[in-house]
Amino acid sequence: MTAAGALTTPHRSANQFRVGLLFAVSSALAFGMSGPLGKSLMVAGWSPTAAVTARLAGGALLMAVFATVMRPGWIREAATHWRTVLAYGAVPIAGAQLFYYNAVSHLSVAVALLLEYTAPILVVAWVWLSTRRRPSHLTLAGVAVAVTGIMLVLGIVGTGGFAGLDINLVGVGWGMAAAVCAACYFLMSERAGTGGDDSGVHPITLAAGGLAVGGAVTALLGMLGVMPLTFTANDTVIAGWTTSWVVPVIALGLIPTAVAYTLGIIGIARLRPRFASLVGLSEVLFAVLAAWVMLGESITPIQAVGAVVVLTGLVLARQGEREVVAEVMWPETPPQKRTDTDSVGCS
Repeated sequence: MTAAGALTTPHRSANQFRVGLLFAVSSALAFGMSGPLGKSLMVAGWSPTAAVTARLAGGALLMAVFATVMRPGWIREAATHWRTVLAYGAVPIAGAQLFYYNAVSHLSVAVALLLEYTAPILVVAWVWLSTRRRPSHLTLAGVAVAVTGIMLVLGIVGTGGFAGLDINLVGVGWGMAAAVCAACYFLMSERAGTGGDDSGVHPITLAAGGLAVGGAVTALLGMLGVMPLTFTANDTVIAGWTTSWVVPVIALGLIPTAVAYTLGIIGIARLRPRFASLVGLSEVLFAVLAAWVMLGESITPIQAVGAVVVLTGLVLARQGEREVVAEVMWPETPPQKRTDTDSVGCS
């Protein structure tokens, strides 16, 4: 290799990293707007199921257009890998989003999202039980730190000691259900990445097909009466601005769904898996800021400290479980080959 070539390769790698980081952070920012936009509809009288259905249906339509342009044969590929697409759409997309939005209807956006982000802890516990292989000391320390942070966020432990009487247990239950769906996605992604008939599905195909399945599942649950499906034409309030319900509906399908997925697909292919997943943690920060600007929600100093503690614990747990979940993606981001991707978004 010539001297010029030796200089060009590191320069190209640095540029690729910067571009990937820009797309990954932008994707996390877009995903962070999901909760505030959805909650603005719920405050206006929409049920969580209706808000999720609107988001997934709009996102599915936009992703279908994007997939048709970028990968013309995606429908045929989705039909070939229908089991993977169906499972992905029903559990990580429909299940996680439906439970997360129900949690948001009872809790603040920040608390609901932090509960969903405990999914890696559930994965560690499942792998320990199913394989009887004890996690590393660093992983166990990370889990302990994260659990302590969750207790601070929920108000179980505060300046006056234990005081968990004001916890909204319904909201916590929905949040943990979202975490279970997210944990299922971790395990599904790991299996898909280790080989088998369904391991070759392209992420764009999986995103487009999964969103279509997810939207159909949530709409079906509402029409069958399993979950309340209530739409209203009431105006919504976003950042103190009263506007038509059409604005947050379009924004939900476009920003935290189609745009977030697209930016994530581009970004994570240019970053190392472990680093990309850590960038995804910034979604919590963006969600908190978006909820403050758009809904006027704020968190207490104790909750802010708890949020930092939770994220620190998750970082430690993921670093300690490199062989188990190092290259498994965060919920909501379609899996790619395990050798070159990870996820950047959750909600």
